[in-house]
Amino acid sequence: MLKGKKNFLETIVSMAVAGAIIGAAVGGWLNDRYGRKPALLLGDLLFFIGAVIMAAANGPPLLIVGRIFVGFGVGMASMTSPLYISEASPAKIRGALVSTNAFLITGGQFLSYLINLAFTQAPGTWRWMLGVAALPALVQFALMMFLPESPRWLYRKGRKEEAKAILEKIYSADQLESETQALHESVEAEIKETGTAGKVTYKELWRTKTVRRGLIAGIGLMIFQQCVGINTVMYYSPTIIQLAGIAGNQTALLLSLVTSGLNALGSIVSIFLIDRTGRRKLAAASLSGVVIALAILSGIFYHTTTHSPEITPTVTSHLIDYTCPDYSSAANANSWDCMKCLKASSPECGFCASATNKLWPGECVISNDTVKDICQGDHRLWYTRGCPSKTGWLALAGLALYIIFFSPGMGTVPWIVNSEIYPLRYRGICGGIAATVNWTSNLIVAQSFLSLTKAIGTSFTFLMFGVIAVIGVCFVLICVPETKGLPIEEIENMLQDRAIRLKFWKKSSANLEKNVQIT
Repeated sequence: MLKGKKNFLETIVSMAVAGAIIGAAVGGWLNDRYGRKPALLLGDLLFFIGAVIMAAANGPPLLIVGRIFVGFGVGMASMTSPLYISEASPAKIRGALVSTNAFLITGGQFLSYLINLAFTQAPGTWRWMLGVAALPALVQFALMMFLPESPRWLYRKGRKEEAKAILEKIYSADQLESETQALHESVEAEIKETGTAGKVTYKELWRTKTVRRGLIAGIGLMIFQQCVGINTVMYYSPTIIQLAGIAGNQTALLLSLVTSGLNALGSIVSIFLIDRTGRRKLAAASLSGVVIALAILSGIFYHTTTHSPEITPTVTSHLIDYTCPDYSSAANANSWDCMKCLKASSPECGFCASATNKLWPGECVISNDTVKDICQGDHRLWYTRGCPSKTGWLALAGLALYIIFFSPGMGTVPWIVNSEIYPLRYRGICGGIAATVNWTSNLIVAQSFLSLTKAIGTSFTFLMFGVIAVIGVCFVLICVPETKGLPIEEIENMLQDRAIRLKFWKKSSANLEKNVQIT
């Protein structure tokens, strides 16, 4: 029964991410064919429909359908919003504006935690929690009606006067001429190369050097963003805190608010840093800090698992009938500790800590609600995921350090780079590919985390993420160009002449300095 409930919850969670994968893939095509604004409006509409379906669901099937619709909307918006903002922003503040989008996302996540806590006592709690998500989608849909289309998309589609009218509102008179000229040259180069400014084929992507280099950098950043474990931290922070030996779901949920709040705060920091330090430097520094945080987390969990309390024979009168079968039948029961107890699987077992001191020997008993109530009724702590540890609280510090390093850099840089690195004619389709890779990586990592912790242990799982982060630092230094301050059309020229530059703290060219000054 418990296993069936767990599988159902995993299905509910994964359906939204699966929907986001499809939404991101379709969104790339929609962006290039119909424009950025229609794609955003459709994303809002799909999200609104999904939220209403979930709130009105009378059973699991409708709930899953609602999650899929929400996923469609999220996936479509995730690649379209940064793209739209990037194409409508002056170069000198482009990064900050896209980072603001990331802050609104992370801030919304934090706000959703608080809203959910507020609704915990309301009748029909879960319906309110799911249904309230329809309001932001409705508000954005209404406000989006008053915003213009991306001027760069309009120019590429031959609607030059409309594009110029929008660009006049963004740039000063002296900057407007250079921006328009750069757009004109980009479109003319496209026509010369492909014979048309309208068609984009997948065959062109890998054949075109600038697009190939952009895709390597953009997709690589998306993969490393997810594969260093960010969404395991965000999705499973209550579980991670419990694995570190902090008992109680409510305590773990409250502590997880800290990670959510720090994630939002990091996005604010990114707004101020991204156009000052640059994308490449910020990403490399962010991943380097993540390596340190993951090393600390790995060490904490290794200590927790190797210093867990011993198991004593069941002596509590009302727990004797619930002794863990694996422990009772073990030939070497004297060597059992809490961690070995929690690994028992036929049936699953829990650790009822000593009433005197949680670090003293406790009892290994069958894990169910009845036994949990008996244990806690004796004013003893009950553990099913992690064991008591005097250093377990450091796991919260490790998670906080992880978010502090990750959020300002790798939390925003991949989306910013992918919104500006591709040539105009490929921007929608390449952005869709990168977003699809991001959501696919998200699904794989999130769905495998708990299985990994069970197979190789929490300590080695975080160690694995740390090794991936080290590889990510090397990737950023070698494959990711600096796009800070460059007009979007100028980035294409930079990729054409791209060479490996490991000294990323130096300006790559006088042209970059010139562009920063004129914009």
